[in-house]
Amino acid sequence: MKVLAFALALGLASTSVVAQADDNANWTRPIKPYRVVGNIYYVGSEGLSAWLITTSEGHVLLDGGPSAEGGKLIERNIQALGFKPTDVKVLINTHAHYDHAGGLAQLKADTGAKVWASRADKPALEKGQHFGDNANGLTPFPAVKVDKAFGDETKLKMGGATLVAHLTPGHTIGCTTWTTQVVERGRALNVTFPCSLSVAGNVLVGNKAHKSIVADYRASFAAMRTLPTDVMLPSHEEQGDLLTKRQKQLRGDADAFIDPTELAGFVDGYETRFNQELARQQGSAK
Repeated sequence: MKVLAFALALGLASTSVVAQADDNANWTRPIKPYRVVGNIYYVGSEGLSAWLITTSEGHVLLDGGPSAEGGKLIERNIQALGFKPTDVKVLINTHAHYDHAGGLAQLKADTGAKVWASRADKPALEKGQHFGDNANGLTPFPAVKVDKAFGDETKLKMGGATLVAHLTPGHTIGCTTWTTQVVERGRALNVTFPCSLSVAGNVLVGNKAHKSIVADYRASFAAMRTLPTDVMLPSHEEQGDLLTKRQKQLRGDADAFIDPTELAGFVDGYETRFNQELARQQGSAK
């Protein structure tokens, strides 16, 4: 039931998604990996994203699934695409929640990759427990040693690829949105991997562990809107209808994942729900 509560808090709205989340099925169900655009590949499970960014000097992996087995699933997907897990040189993370960080320790042990994380999320990753007052409690995960802690606008450069870290706190204290550019059929595309903007049970009124949480959310809504984005690749399948887009791609739609308007809609939706939840908590506190 903890998974169900967490899924509900994340705003996974459909009845089918909630039913799946109740037994963790779509978060652990394997799915065939695939190339999205340029040098970016989907290597996660059906419900939880993990993104492989390949380069001539090694690869970068974004997010690690919910557990050690989730990390192993990602490794199998990397191999299925013809790449070697040991060629992954850097592990990065959108945020320190178990469903995206739980497999990092396993992946680090198996690949030998370095873990990069925002300074604010580093303590949570190394403790194996996210920080901040949360109505759903604190969900533990295998702790992982962070090799490089970074600040806003840090660039990760490897083999001609550049990923830029944009701090977008709120969902967690160190929530990180990543951007990069790729070339697809001769066209340059801006790609954004947004950190979640959902409240997810966070205490918005009187959060002693994250006192600036409301201001952080508001700043993150504004910051994310400034990111030029042709392709939005979120950390949960439901946040970007990834399965639907993949089916379109398989049917021959080469632009299935390209939508310059999608990130704005993503932000608008979560800002609306944030304001509703803030008003509810403020009313309850009176």
